[in-house]
Amino acid sequence: MTEYPKTPPVMSTVSKRLSRHQILVMAIATGIAVGSQYYNQPLLGVIAKDMDAPAGIVATTTQIGYALGLILLVPLGDKIERRMLILLQCLGLAVAMMLTSLSPSLGCLALASMLIGVFATIAQQMIPHAVELASPIQRERALATITTGLLVGVLLARTVSGFVGDWFGWRSVFMMGASLALMMLACLSFFLPRSQPQESHSYVQLLLSLFLLVRKQPALRRASAIQSLLFFGFSAFWTILALLLQTPRYGMSSSVAGMLGLVALAGAVLAPLWLRIFRRIAPIHTIRSGVIMVAVSFLLMIPFSSLVGLCSGAVLMTTGLQVSLISQQALLLNAAGSARGRFNTVFMASQFAAGAAGSAAAGIVWLQGGWTEVMILASIAALLAIILSLVKTNTD
Repeated sequence: MTEYPKTPPVMSTVSKRLSRHQILVMAIATGIAVGSQYYNQPLLGVIAKDMDAPAGIVATTTQIGYALGLILLVPLGDKIERRMLILLQCLGLAVAMMLTSLSPSLGCLALASMLIGVFATIAQQMIPHAVELASPIQRERALATITTGLLVGVLLARTVSGFVGDWFGWRSVFMMGASLALMMLACLSFFLPRSQPQESHSYVQLLLSLFLLVRKQPALRRASAIQSLLFFGFSAFWTILALLLQTPRYGMSSSVAGMLGLVALAGAVLAPLWLRIFRRIAPIHTIRSGVIMVAVSFLLMIPFSSLVGLCSGAVLMTTGLQVSLISQQALLLNAAGSARGRFNTVFMASQFAAGAAGSAAAGIVWLQGGWTEVMILASIAALLAIILSLVKTNTD
């Protein structure tokens, strides 16, 4: 069984119990926050036409901003009161959305989009916050609910953005985003409990400790590597799906890819059920089951690339990804003690980097080969994840 770091538990005076309403509000806020960084992706063509310039930089700067937020803001939650930090990020997100909607030039739009990415990391503040506040017996359920909210936000954001943009224009999407951020601020001000940070290190020491965690925590390295390999394939799939559906074989519009995201939401429902059924077995076996599901989904979509096959594969892939993610995050953050924010930074930043690499690699492979080669690439990554999940951490 995988060994996780032996970090002393943190004693806190906060109430160690979250209500169902609090967990639900945290899940919704997580979905809204993480989805905000994807609003611009379906709108790039419209923005380019309106600005009379290529708009690809807008999506790029948003992702750069998210990476900066992961590294610079999420660890800060270990030092200062995380509720206050989350509320400040909600306010920052609302301002960034408003600036984006009012941007007069592509340069201003790119800068405002970077700020959206920075403040969208509210989602990654919420997860360690929930682990700290929840009682031990409810932590996995709370994580499952909040992570499901995150996945729903990722899958629905593009669909909602495209619909609103088609009807009311691209600027209205970000006005909507600003309104949602302010509503999120109001709700969290009322429902979100306070935390009690335990770290006394300086901000610079917190950032430097990220490198020490990677070096000294083999379980963190293993979990990050496994989940990053899965997310590599996940990103490759969604990056190329719209291109596949627009080929003569299918002759569909790119909006169908967004609709397929709605089908994949079934995985967000199935994953918590799977975790509930297998709750009594060793966590590492649950993790392996999720990794295997992802690998099988990619392998099945090589011969079965019909619309039915793609839908089935997307559901299986999403379920497996969620099962592995929730299980690994629960184990890591339970063991992280006062370093929960920094553990989550390493864990999520590695996935973000792998996702970007998966998108880039899939684009190259698609041009050179096609769908089969993209799925083979994703399958290789998932099979490597299976191998890593079978090797014990203490062999590092």
